[in-house]
Amino acid sequence: MKVFIQIPCLNEEETLPMVFEKMPKTLPYVDEVEWLIIDDGCTDKTVEVAKKLGVRHFVHHRKTMGLARSFRDGVDYALKHGADIVVNTDGDNQYPQDRIADLVKPIIDGEAEIVIGDRQTAKISDFSGFKKIMQRFGSWVVNKAGGTNLPDAPSGFRAYSRYSLYRLNIVTQFSYAMETIIQSGTKQLNIVSIPITTNKKTRESRLFKNIWQHMGKSGQAIIRNFVMYKPHAIFVTLGLIFFVAAAIPFVRFLYFVAIGESAGHVQSLIFGTAMLLGAMLSFALLVIADLLKTNRILLEDLEERVKEIQYSSKK
Repeated sequence: MKVFIQIPCLNEEETLPMVFEKMPKTLPYVDEVEWLIIDDGCTDKTVEVAKKLGVRHFVHHRKTMGLARSFRDGVDYALKHGADIVVNTDGDNQYPQDRIADLVKPIIDGEAEIVIGDRQTAKISDFSGFKKIMQRFGSWVVNKAGGTNLPDAPSGFRAYSRYSLYRLNIVTQFSYAMETIIQSGTKQLNIVSIPITTNKKTRESRLFKNIWQHMGKSGQAIIRNFVMYKPHAIFVTLGLIFFVAAAIPFVRFLYFVAIGESAGHVQSLIFGTAMLLGAMLSFALLVIADLLKTNRILLEDLEERVKEIQYSSKK
């Protein structure tokens, strides 16, 4: 069994040595452990430092492509080189690398396809009260969208089995974290979490400028995946809201017609008609979205088979 530990990096020359202080060279029940650096357009000496630390595998981006693309390209490289498990950690030394053995154990034991490190954000002193609340809320939203029950959905300290990576498809440009959970929940991949304690903060996040930008981009990713995989929940809800909004003014107008005072109340009829059109449009979009969902499922099944053929030949 081969495990690839991948680290997306953007100018991490100062923190990378700390990351590798406790980076495992061997793991129980694992034949090979490989380290992979994804150079996401680094302009400092990250690559040189990584080579001195013993890293032999690299993926290079000529310019910064973002975390989602880095994760996807790293996974592609790892699978091409025979990875059975891919572990993702960060280059800012946020996560405890000495817990990687615990991270991969449920996959090795056949208990899970994906394992996520629960940072126990309520206990992180570097997080403000508002950020802790938003982290809990974000996890709740993702769990609702994916049908999962994970305490720390945004955590990037993760392990994926080869099978799970065959089935996952990253389409967002921001962060893979939310998207893979929603997809995994929808595709019935077993996910477990293990509690971890994070290291002392070394720098501000480079993924977003502030928490508002993070919330906005994360919200877009969640909504996009929700529409992709659960269109009924969106469009049926919208259709019912519009239908109720149409029924109320129609009933009001019919009431005045019944008592012979319909004059002057035509605005209710106009508003009700507009809401009824909104309901009809929502249900029409539902039909289209459902057809697209069916087509996407067929394409994803085909892509899964292609991946299995492509990457199995590398084993």
